Amino acid sequence: MDMKKALYAMAQKAKEARADMASLSSDVKNNILLAMADGLDKNKREILRANLGDVKDAAQKRVPPALKDRLTLTDARVRGMVETLREVALLPDPVGAIEHAVKRPNGLLIGRMRVPIGVIGIIYEARPNVTADCIGLSLKSGNALILRGGSEAMRSNTTIVRVLKDAGVKAGLPASAVNFIDTTDRKAVDIMLGMSGIIDLVIPRGGESLIREVVEKAKVPVIKHAKGVCHVYVDEEADLNMAEEIVYNAKVQRPGVCNAMETLLVHKDIAARFLPHMAKRLKSASVELRGCAVTRSIVKGMKAATEADWYEEYLALILSVRVVDSLDQAIMHIGTYGSMHSDAIVTANYAHAMRFMREVDSACVY
Repeated sequence: MDMKKALYAMAQKAKEARADMASLSSDVKNNILLAMADGLDKNKREILRANLGDVKDAAQKRVPPALKDRLTLTDARVRGMVETLREVALLPDPVGAIEHAVKRPNGLLIGRMRVPIGVIGIIYEARPNVTADCIGLSLKSGNALILRGGSEAMRSNTTIVRVLKDAGVKAGLPASAVNFIDTTDRKAVDIMLGMSGIIDLVIPRGGESLIREVVEKAKVPVIKHAKGVCHVYVDEEADLNMAEEIVYNAKVQRPGVCNAMETLLVHKDIAARFLPHMAKRLKSASVELRGCAVTRSIVKGMKAATEADWYEEYLALILSVRVVDSLDQAIMHIGTYGSMHSDAIVTANYAHAMRFMREVDSACVY
């Protein structure tokens, strides 16, 4: 059987599994999730061995540090995958929930019920923990799933899918509800994107080139994201100790993920008190700082930030820093250069916080 026929056969079985998935009770779904979590925990060593092979291949190909970090699994990251599945099991079941129910004057009751989408295709790169996240969330929401991970994580993804599917089927998961495309041939993505009437939704997770390719080629609905040019704004009324911890974590913890901070904005009234120690701490973590003229007058020896830097998603230990005159200017900067991903304000002023929340048009605002 050629690849196109094989993929269509897989997708058709996933479509047939939709009804079984939609009718699973909350207890059964939660038991499957807990069984999957136990399966990951019990097979952690096998998963880490598979991942080590992917990481070694990536090192030989000299992939960028950010990609290597996203690819790498550790004991802690596998434990995180296990805990995520257990946490999803504890969430309320969205399927069948009725909201905004109203009674019309004639007695008719009208409401909105949450139902599964059907068959979801997810195309993603590098991060093997995404495999477990997607399977868990699709199961909880009653959807069948087709996964196509990146070639750089093939060993890891194949092992994780097998472990989760084996544990899930034993606990009551319909066998055709979770599917993984195990070829590195990029034609598989084109075939998947053309499955109108079989796949109900495609979600790409990855870099700009992947998102662009999926949007251009898809004949099925797509939910997409943009790159992550994320900001932290330290207000003049911020607790500076709190701000320092937040800024350090936002840049240093995992610089290669899309919600890492790429630009730090600091109010002019506290810049001289905040920036010198903050810069010293960031430099101790090997962060390269690029600043505006005011920032560089406060912290000597810093590289000048260019106009291009404010748009840049570094995915690395590089940070742009700008001193702003006001909350207005901070919000304007984020609106001009940001990617509507994740942005935060650190402040003790409730009115400033609420205004930031209302006016910063990002998916996540903190």
